Amino acid sequence: MGVTAKIAPSMLSSDFANLASEAERMLNCGADWLHMDIMDGHFVPNLTIGAPVIESLRKHSQAYLDCHLMVTNPLDYVEPMGKAGASGFTFHVEVSKENWQELIQIIKSKGMKPGVALKPGTPIEEVYPLIEAENPVEMVLVMTVEPGFGGQKFMPEMMDKVRTLRKKYPALDIEVDGGLGPSTIEMAASAGANCIVAGSSVFGAAEPAKVISLLRNSVQQAQ
Repeated sequence: MGVTAKIAPSMLSSDFANLASEAERMLNCGADWLHMDIMDGHFVPNLTIGAPVIESLRKHSQAYLDCHLMVTNPLDYVEPMGKAGASGFTFHVEVSKENWQELIQIIKSKGMKPGVALKPGTPIEEVYPLIEAENPVEMVLVMTVEPGFGGQKFMPEMMDKVRTLRKKYPALDIEVDGGLGPSTIEMAASAGANCIVAGSSVFGAAEPAKVISLLRNSVQQAQ
C-alpha cells in the first residue's frame, strides 16, 4: 500500500481550557495530526467548536489540523475554516449530495485537503463518485460510531466498509474514528485503515506516547 500511518488524537477528549498545551503534548507524544471535531448542534445533537477555536490554536501550533465537520451546511464553513488555518476539511456525504463537486473545488482553493465522511448507516458506495471524480476527495473517513459524542463503543461491522475501500483504492487515505484504542486497533489496521483517530484511549492513558506508538505499529505491521 502506498499510504502512511497517521495517528490523530481527537482534541474533543482534551482539556479545552488548555488547548494549546494539550496540542503540544500530543505532538510531543508522537501524534501526526490533531483531529478537530466541529459539530453544529443540527447535523448531530452536540455543539462543539468552530473556526474561532481553530484560529486560536493555529497561532500556537504548526500541526496538521484534521477537521471533521459534522454540520448540515459544510459550504458555509469552508471560507472561515480556511482563514482560520484548518489543514484538512472532511464533510459528510449525507449532507453534500447536491453540491459536492463545488464543495471539493472550494476546499482545495482555500488550501485545505478535502475528505468525505460517512455515518455507520450510510452505504460505502455513496462515496465512490467523490473518490473517482475529476476533482476527487483525498481521504475517506469511515465512522466507527454514530457521530456526535466521544467515548462510544467501536462498531466492528464497519470494517467491511474499510476492507472494501482499501481493495478498491489501494493508495487512498482511509480514516477511522470512534472507539479506537489498543483493543480495537488490530481490527481497523488489518482491514486497511491508515489514519487513526483516537480520543479517550489516548487522553485517558497514563502514557499517551505508548498508546500512539502502539496504534502506529499496528498500522505499519498490517501493511
